[in-house]
Amino acid sequence: MRIVAVVLGGGTGQRMGSDQPKQLLRLGGRTLIEHCVAAFDVAPGVDEVLVVMARGYVSPVRSMLAGFGKVSAVIEGGAGRPDSTRAALAVLSGADCGVLLHDAARPLVDQRIIADCVAALSAHDAVGTAVPSSDTIVLAADGVMAEVPPRDQVWRCQTPQCFRLPVIAKAHELAAGDPQFAPTDDCGVVLRYLPDVPVHIVRGSERNIKITYPGDLAVAEALLSV
Repeated sequence: MRIVAVVLGGGTGQRMGSDQPKQLLRLGGRTLIEHCVAAFDVAPGVDEVLVVMARGYVSPVRSMLAGFGKVSAVIEGGAGRPDSTRAALAVLSGADCGVLLHDAARPLVDQRIIADCVAALSAHDAVGTAVPSSDTIVLAADGVMAEVPPRDQVWRCQTPQCFRLPVIAKAHELAAGDPQFAPTDDCGVVLRYLPDVPVHIVRGSERNIKITYPGDLAVAEALLSV
């Protein structure tokens, strides 16, 4: 099965407080999006890399990534993460492939995770990268604790999130018709709209952090130096 890695960099990263999208911030001499693309570009199981970028940045990012041989296109994303995912799925429409959806804000994804995702996708229709929570998690409403799920059942989601193309395309088609649902990730879309499709877990890594706030970049710099 052909495998396409989609690097989702369509957001602007307002919580970073930067004047440019956070995926263009530099880490160890490279932008975050270059780190992500480089990881998939050298991964033996990945055949193609499709990049989704924020409006106004497509052309410079296309030039920036010109040296990566697996990059097939850099396209404009949408207003939110689901819109950017759908833009990528539209480009891939009709292809017979597996799709690895990865946040450009996770620049330290490693080859073990990518290889495990590709292998899992050969056996399953939907796969999510996650790490078990070491903290006790509570569900709360209006500032009041309502429920404490068993910790051995609680995992923290990461990316890549991986799907056979028809599965994720169908899930997003259904989600697009539901104005009340605002998904924050793609596994959640499948769980809600295709409940009969099991989403299997590939174990992630504590290094595979998401850059959301300025302090996260300092943590990533420290991890990169180890």
